Amino acid sequence: MTDMLTHLSGLAPFPDYDFNEFGETETVALSRIQKLTGAHLGRNWIAVPHVTHHDEVDVTQLEADRKAWNDAHPEAKLTPVILLVRALAQALAQFPTFNASLSSDGKSLVLKKYVNIGVAVDTPKGLVVPVLRDASTRPIADLAAELVQLADKAKAKGLSMADMAGGSMTVSSLGHIGGTAFTPLINVPEVAILGATAIQLRPYPDGDGAIGWRKMLPLSLSYDHRVINGADAARFVRAIGAALLAGDLVPA
Repeated sequence: MTDMLTHLSGLAPFPDYDFNEFGETETVALSRIQKLTGAHLGRNWIAVPHVTHHDEVDVTQLEADRKAWNDAHPEAKLTPVILLVRALAQALAQFPTFNASLSSDGKSLVLKKYVNIGVAVDTPKGLVVPVLRDASTRPIADLAAELVQLADKAKAKGLSMADMAGGSMTVSSLGHIGGTAFTPLINVPEVAILGATAIQLRPYPDGDGAIGWRKMLPLSLSYDHRVINGADAARFVRAIGAALLAGDLVPA
């Protein structure tokens, strides 16, 4: 890392513009969260060789099951994000190198026996990542309720370091806004991050040769290429898709 930063120090500096030459401007201070996030993500992007794998998963039946659950349980609604959290947790059990961290000297891999999933939350002061613990075993309604509580806490008064520590992997969803794909930056010391965008309607041939429509969820997996190769990344996203298709994520 030191050698890399020394090499980067030889690059030309960013120009210091006086933007008032071009018109009226206003300067506003970055929030503490924005400054911390920027510093960490800047380091992560420089130090970690990112690759992003994109795929789509058919969630037509899952969305029907989720809607039926929410209609029957308005006090305990499930979001697509919490179902993705559960599917990711299940996939991590099959792929231990994704539930890992690279040692600081880069010579060994720490394999985690716990499955804690971080979920990126957008707040007025910047992005934070609360962690849902034991995400593969706890009742999914409990996970959904806790995520709501943590998101509300993040927006109202902020999260403690304990709320954000100990993640296995992070989910970052833009599905409530839109988009079809993006490149999420890895939340080091994790070795991968899963991005999701808005569910898309896609034409699909049915058994009679006619065209029907399916609900497809775009997924974007960014991974540390020092730890994970492209083939395993593709298999991992397929495993997440299989979990979403299995039909058992939404309680009966």
